[in-house]
Amino acid sequence: VELKKQLKELIEKQFIRPSVSPWGALVLLVKKKNRSMRLCVDYHQLNKVIIENIYFLPKIDNHMDQLMGDYIFNKIDLRSEYTTTGCTIYIVIPSNWVNFKDILKTTFQTHYGYSEYLVIPFDVTNASGVFMNYMNRIFHPYLDRFVLVFLDDILVYSRTREEQLEHLRVVLQTLKDRQLFAKLSKSEFWLSEVSFLGHVLSKGGIIVDPTNLEVLFEWKTPKLVF
Repeated sequence: VELKKQLKELIEKQFIRPSVSPWGALVLLVKKKNRSMRLCVDYHQLNKVIIENIYFLPKIDNHMDQLMGDYIFNKIDLRSEYTTTGCTIYIVIPSNWVNFKDILKTTFQTHYGYSEYLVIPFDVTNASGVFMNYMNRIFHPYLDRFVLVFLDDILVYSRTREEQLEHLRVVLQTLKDRQLFAKLSKSEFWLSEVSFLGHVLSKGGIIVDPTNLEVLFEWKTPKLVF
């Protein structure tokens, strides 16, 4: 039932269409922490023959120094990291629809039949690099000034309330112009302390987010030693 529901939504959004391609990757529904299901396509065979776009994701540690100090933070989480259907991620930013001649290669099979993507699914090689490059381009004038971007996570930082209002206006207008939308439930505003990419940032400094250490503290001692 869940698979049929997600396929119907993908068709309605024009993300996929029926296919008669000789390609056909398998699919799997994976349960996430919030109990929702993510549709995953096993593209490991396709990824073997894709020419990799060497676009390195930024090293977050290299950006942390610029966040030292007494800042006001706004954290924006995109509803469209690529654009989501349920809990599955797809790139639908301008110019990133799948090349016509490559559409058939994205075909996946279910017991409902064969379908092919018209947008780039997250499971395909280069998806994250393509999106990171796009985000860096649209926010390029503001990077290292008051914006830090990592995929769908955007951090806006300012010294004063007046600056923050202007910075936030610029960022939201940029997103609106590109038809990228924030997920309000996961965004936070007017913060003196913020958790961002595994770190807690405040005027007192930058520390590792304690919630990420809990799993280490709860790790049981191995009973078998080889």
